[in-house]
Amino acid sequence: MSATTKMNVDLIFKIAAVGILVAVLNLLLGRSGRDEQALMVTIAGLVVVLVVLLREISSLFDTIKSLFGLAGLPPIR
Repeated sequence: MSATTKMNVDLIFKIAAVGILVAVLNLLLGRSGRDEQALMVTIAGLVVVLVVLLREISSLFDTIKSLFGLAGLPPIR
């Protein structure tokens, strides 16, 4: 198994673990009548997953920049 495949599988497992944890907490909080906290847990889980994906997308852009020799250019702001 190559390093790229292992990273992709690890990324899927990380996202799945956050999803399962958020789903369980949401269910427990919803059943106990704490719907506001359940919503906040859901939003926090979404933010965590988006941050993980943002890191991976940043890594992808860095790879594309180095592939096409754009590493010396200043970052776009």
